[in-house]
Order: sequence, then structure tokens, then C-alpha cells
Amino acid sequence: MENRQLLRSMVRIRCIEEVIGDVYRDEQQMRTPVHLSIGQEAAAVGVCAALRTEDVVYSGHRCHAHYFAKGGDLGAMVAELYGRETGCAAGRGGSAHLVDESAGFGASSAILGEMISVATGAAWAFAREEAPRVAVSFFGDGASEEGVFHESLNFAALHRLPVLYVCENNQYSLSSPLAARQPPGTSISGRARGYGIPAARLDGNDVAAVHAAAVTAVEHCRSGTGPYLLELDTYRWREHVGPGWDHELGGRSRSEVLSWMERCPIRRAADALRGADPDVDERIAVWEREFRAEAHAAIAAAETAPYPRVEDLLVGTYGDHGTCAG
Repeated sequence: MENRQLLRSMVRIRCIEEVIGDVYRDEQQMRTPVHLSIGQEAAAVGVCAALRTEDVVYSGHRCHAHYFAKGGDLGAMVAELYGRETGCAAGRGGSAHLVDESAGFGASSAILGEMISVATGAAWAFAREEAPRVAVSFFGDGASEEGVFHESLNFAALHRLPVLYVCENNQYSLSSPLAARQPPGTSISGRARGYGIPAARLDGNDVAAVHAAAVTAVEHCRSGTGPYLLELDTYRWREHVGPGWDHELGGRSRSEVLSWMERCPIRRAADALRGADPDVDERIAVWEREFRAEAHAAIAAAETAPYPRVEDLLVGTYGDHGTCAG
């Protein structure tokens, strides 16, 4: 994918999430926790641009960017935030439980590390069917401390499964920094290598570098030679959950947040393009107006959509094979 398209995708995700964050804060009508990916867009865009539609992405609680980067439907996602029947999970799941099978976004879940095993299972199915498909699991550095991370990597390595593990290492689990949770001199990518899995650690705010690494990783997985892990160093700008800034609460220092904002993936991608495209800033301004309008239109549609009927709340659960949206 061209670097301009990578930049455009990041700008779209940033604009949508900023609008969602503002409306969430000001109107108080989205009755679901939101985990925003503002500042981490390069990881989602760089990886998903290396995938095919038939490849399947799974994510955790901070899933909006992955959903959009894989082509998830904006209107269905916003309706889900409002708990409406037209939501991608029929209003039952909320922000952390998104799905768009037509785009190849398999599912996301608020349970820490859960989708690591689900992606591994999907990859096992692809391998058994001899289908040229790749499963991708996005997760944070905190999820790498769960037992399911190690169990999944061991199983995937043993059976040479076509699964790409993508750790968005944003340096924190809630308000606990990496140094307080993991031994010095170790790394998440190093743990993958301990299972015999090729792994690369790189700057997760450099979208071109992420995309190049993802192309290599996806080709490795698709070729039948087994799993791969990417550890992408990045940083979320907003609080763990919600639209605010947690440095005001003492969770992180303001200077640390500002230092990472200076490494903004969108700014860096624009700077890299400026020599060949001197009008890049004007182009971004046009995109921003377009994408903010798109987000507001989706919100307006969601606010007028119907809520799920009480009679249908158990559809799709406990052996009930009735249908629901998504």
C-alpha cells in the first residue's frame, strides 16, 4: 500500500476516535466503556494493510483501530456504542466486543488475552483446511503476562500455524508501567523466540516500518512455515479507559505523555511524505473535515436507531440459534 494511503487510514482512525471521545464525554449517551487507540494508529494500519480480506483479525479491549483498519463498518460500530439493534453485535456487546465478518474482523473481547487463543484456534482451522489464510491477534503488553499467551505460542509453534501475534507494547497495563511487571533484560519478542517463533521488535509509531515488517511476517505465516510475532513499541495518549488524560490523576507524568505525542505516528508519516508531496498538510486538512463529518453522521444515525427488544435479548445464546445483527 502507498504511504499516502497508510497516512489517510491513520488520519481517519484518529478523527473518528477523537469525535467519539468528545461526544462520549459531552453527551453521556454511550453507556459503554471506551478504550481509545489515539496515538497507536500506526500499529493497526501498518499490519492490516499487509492482510487480505479473507485473513481474520482478532483483538482485545482496545480494538477500534484494528476494526477500522481491517475495514469494519463505521455505522455498525457507532450504533454498538449506543447499544442499538443496528450495532455490529446487535447492541449487546459495546465498545470492546466488535465484529464484522465481511471485513475479516473476527471478534474482540474485554477479557485480557482471550483472543490470543481464539486467533490460534482459527489458524489451526486454516492449517487443517490447507487454506491460504492468516489469523492475526492484536494484544497489549499486559496480555503477554497471561498464561494463555504462552500456551498459545507453544501450540502454534508446535503445529506451525499461520498466526501472526501483534503485541502493541504501549508501556502500561492500566497505570502499571512495564518495568514494574516484567524482569529487566527481557522482552516480549524474546519470549516468542524462546518458543522458536521468529519475532521482531520495532518502532510501532513508524507506519512504513510496521507495514514492511508485517508484509514479511504475513508472508512467513502464509507460506506454511509457522507463526510470527511483532512487538510494536507505541503509546496511548488518553487514559486507559475513557476520553480523558490520566496524567492529571497521577498515573503518568505530563512530560512523558508529551514526549510520546512528539512521536505522533501521523505527524511522522506526514513529514516523511512532505518532500515528495508538498501539499500533504492541506490534504490532511481535507481528510480531517471529511472523516469528522463521517463520524458525526454515524452518530446521528445511531442516536435514532432502535434499541434491541427485550424479547430478543437471549437470541444467539444458550443454544438459541436465532439471528441477530452482526
